[in-house]
Amino acid sequence: MEIKKVTLIGLGAMGVFFAPKLKEYLGNENFRVLADGERKERLQTKGVTVNGINYKFNFMTPDIKEDAADLIIMAVKDTGLSQAILDIRNQVGPQTQILCVMNGIDSEEKIAEVYGWEHVMYSYMRVSIVMKDGAADYDPELGKVYFGEAKNTELTDRVKAVQNLFEASNIAYRIEADMIRGMWFKFMCNVGENLTCAMLGIPFGAYRVSDHANAIRLNAMWEVIRIANRLGIDLGEEDIKRQEPAIQRLPFANKPSTLQDLDNGRMTEIEMFAGKVVTLGKELGIETPLNWMFYHGIKVCEEKMQGKFESK
Repeated sequence: MEIKKVTLIGLGAMGVFFAPKLKEYLGNENFRVLADGERKERLQTKGVTVNGINYKFNFMTPDIKEDAADLIIMAVKDTGLSQAILDIRNQVGPQTQILCVMNGIDSEEKIAEVYGWEHVMYSYMRVSIVMKDGAADYDPELGKVYFGEAKNTELTDRVKAVQNLFEASNIAYRIEADMIRGMWFKFMCNVGENLTCAMLGIPFGAYRVSDHANAIRLNAMWEVIRIANRLGIDLGEEDIKRQEPAIQRLPFANKPSTLQDLDNGRMTEIEMFAGKVVTLGKELGIETPLNWMFYHGIKVCEEKMQGKFESK
């Protein structure tokens, strides 16, 4: 299996991690961005700027029925996943593989329900990208895409094909031996770090200087650990310790995605984060008070953003 044509849907903070390098390696004909309507027109006209360099890409609309992709990279937000699953339908052929690099722990299941597991691999990203007004800034040395089968003691042909593509296009990657555990590790970090920052309006750098911010972060992570353990996923204290050097390396002023969404007037992915933790906690009989507060608190922030509390 060889990957010659790639379609990306979602040219935001995660999509720009892939787009410039795939365009350079595959060329405009074989690397396409899927979009339509006002978003397509805006991106075609303005492009996106990554670390000071402006890029413009070859766009396709979802209605085009020929020329299926060998690989589809879905880099959308949770709020756009259902539509994206519909939009990629004409890009899926008999051999097409799909990586959905968005946050969360169940997007693969949703995509596989429509297209089948033979087309879907597990994937997630560890990268801090600040994106505003079509411009993204990040340190490429601090980011990776993780992908593979659920277990990767031996690499399947389709995993090797994606590996070969990323090697050739100089995209930083890692193939985890246990992708499910890896996804829950990232979920644990996201829930603790991302949501604490969003609720309090603080950057990642707060975790270097505030014992109080860390107390909230760590206790929220433990709520995820207790749920993961009940589901048979081996997370624990060592995983929290493993994350600490990554926190220290992040630029002090960087903001996580949920806080970026609130700052820019966008709806957040709170359902996928705290909403999922609270739901699983109820199903499993595990208390999740911090995530309950995150969920309702950030919902209030969204209501405020929408003007719900302005005097009539």
